Amino acid sequence: MERIQALDRTCVSRRRFLGGMAAGAGTAAVATLAAGCGSSSMSMSTPPAQTQITDADVLNFALNLEYLEAEYYLRAATGTGLSDADAGTGAGMVTGGGQVVFATPAIQQYALEIANDELAHVRFLRKALGSAAVSRPAIDFTNSFNAAAMAAGIGSSFNPFADENSFLVGAFTFEDVGVTAYHGAAGLLQSKAYLSAAAGIMATEAYHAAEIRTLIAELGGAYLDAANKISALRAAAGGGAEVSVSGSTIVAADSDSIAFDRDTDEVLHIVYLNATTGAVASGGFYPNGMNGAIKASTK
Repeated sequence: MERIQALDRTCVSRRRFLGGMAAGAGTAAVATLAAGCGSSSMSMSTPPAQTQITDADVLNFALNLEYLEAEYYLRAATGTGLSDADAGTGAGMVTGGGQVVFATPAIQQYALEIANDELAHVRFLRKALGSAAVSRPAIDFTNSFNAAAMAAGIGSSFNPFADENSFLVGAFTFEDVGVTAYHGAAGLLQSKAYLSAAAGIMATEAYHAAEIRTLIAELGGAYLDAANKISALRAAAGGGAEVSVSGSTIVAADSDSIAFDRDTDEVLHIVYLNATTGAVASGGFYPNGMNGAIKASTK
């Protein structure tokens, strides 16, 4: 991994990532590899309440996140992102990203498998939403990762596409957020069919997250330290402490082994790389903001 200094070895923690941008890069980096991603209170707060949030709004919020993950994995695994048909009409541009030169066949296969899963999620949600599906927003993999690296204190820049180990650290930033976002969204969905589908997608994302966390734990050293730093900063934006109370080194869960959750405000502060309390509508991985009704935080 480029520009990662040798740091004291700690364990990967989950919920902290990009939020320390406002708080500063000196935030202490965390507890355990399994450190959680929120509270297990399932207290997903309703986003901007000027209008009633519908199931379609919630699914479009999830679709924005799936676009981000699909673009990351597809570019890393194949060198090419979503097709025009999968990105939607008038889709935003994607900046940065490229095919990773994998040194380990197994990790290359993992990357391709996850890429196909994320592509399937995009297609599933777009089909479920039909004409209501939002198109892919503009996505930035260059400035966002550089800003996150600086805020986390792991260097002035970070290219997750530089090599397979850097790729794993980059993947770590997305999978944890996805799991907690789907868990939090459960409280907003009215349709049992959509709720069931969301639970299924969450399970797949959790498989991905555990896989990535296991590989990083095996790497140890600077890559594990970098993941800890990212996790520590993520918590500042995403709300709540990221400390594992389940005793697990891979599964992020509370004392009842229930996965942590995040509300939409917390997710937005993370992906926009903004720890400031209050409204935020763009930035970070989404330089022009997300698309859809749920795209600005309220707290």
